[in-house]
Amino acid sequence: MSSSAFTVPGSAEADLVRRRDLNKMRTVATGLLVVAAIVYVATRGQDGFLGFVNAGAEASMVGAIADWFAVTALFRHPLHLPIPHTALIPRRKNELGRGLQEFVQENFLAEGVVRERVDAAEASRRVGEWLVDPAHARRVVDEVADVAVIGLAKVRDEHVSELAEAVLLPRFREEPIAPLAAALLGEMVDDNLHHGVVDLGLGELLRWLRNNEETFTEVLGERAPWWTPTKLNDAVTQRVHAEAIKWVEDIQADPQHRARQAFDSMLHDLARDLVHDRDTAERAERLKLRVLDHPQVLATAVSLWKALQRALVAGLEEEASMLRVRLEHELVKFGRRLTTDAALRRRLDQMLSDAVAFVVDRYGTELTGVITTTIERWDGDEAAQRIELHVGRDLQFIRINGTVVGGLVGVLIHAVDVLLP
Repeated sequence: MSSSAFTVPGSAEADLVRRRDLNKMRTVATGLLVVAAIVYVATRGQDGFLGFVNAGAEASMVGAIADWFAVTALFRHPLHLPIPHTALIPRRKNELGRGLQEFVQENFLAEGVVRERVDAAEASRRVGEWLVDPAHARRVVDEVADVAVIGLAKVRDEHVSELAEAVLLPRFREEPIAPLAAALLGEMVDDNLHHGVVDLGLGELLRWLRNNEETFTEVLGERAPWWTPTKLNDAVTQRVHAEAIKWVEDIQADPQHRARQAFDSMLHDLARDLVHDRDTAERAERLKLRVLDHPQVLATAVSLWKALQRALVAGLEEEASMLRVRLEHELVKFGRRLTTDAALRRRLDQMLSDAVAFVVDRYGTELTGVITTTIERWDGDEAAQRIELHVGRDLQFIRINGTVVGGLVGVLIHAVDVLLP
């Protein structure tokens, strides 16, 4: 199997540099061996100082050759001889891959190690300091806006219709509406959230009454007895119209008006009945099903999505839009808060630490499994070549050190031999 089959794009140039450095260090190590051999031959049979030199050169050759054998035996058979326990990487690459995987997982992807590194990184503080700069916040918004516009453009009307018809509507049909409506209605009444809707309705009703007096009196006049005088009917309907306007104005002006209290009481009763009254709950369920089965529901959902999509795209594409300006402002504001709120930073760092620990605990084996899978795909020679490219240069120092240390040991042994009687 060719090693080029697994070449990572962009790594060819780096491999050339590694190969050049490896060859350079091999030349240095081999050169020292050659120098030791020349010195040994030149001083052979000499006594005195040259005897020490000869002994050191001899030991240097032994150390250099021994370490050359040891280094070479990792990657191939020395001199192409099938010596036992050589070419270790080609023969045992799968075991080495599994061992490397276990080493990485136990020592680098352990939960304690990961949490320590995440905590030491102080990610939230760094993010805050980076976001404080408006230019950085604008850059984030630009990137998010580009991605969001592309994503929104990919969502077509039929996708929304299919999602609503196949997922949302069946789920809404299965979910009982009464408990949800009761809880929502109860919370709204307790928090007086409906008062705004009531005020809006009263304002619209008052405006209609003032602008449609003729219609109001005609409707009432049609229901008057036939035998009553016309003038009397007109006077009564006009008085009723005036009283209706005054009554609505009183309700609008008085937050504690009896009509408002009666309406609040009615909403409380409805929220209670939705939970405890079976008939009310069944009527609410039937109403829900009639609404969901109406053909206009899907069309309305698509129309709402299209309107939202157009608004979002327009706001994201325009650089000076209120949406983008607001996003930039909020990011800068969030960055300032991160730089000043130590408690918030601790919470966010803890959340990040928990998330990373969860990923490592759940998927650590799969992540490190890439090591074993990749090495198993290589043949033995390819594995040896790639590993030697990355570590072979440093291993040449073993040969160099063996030459130097061997020479020193040879001189020491020769000195002991001379000194001993």
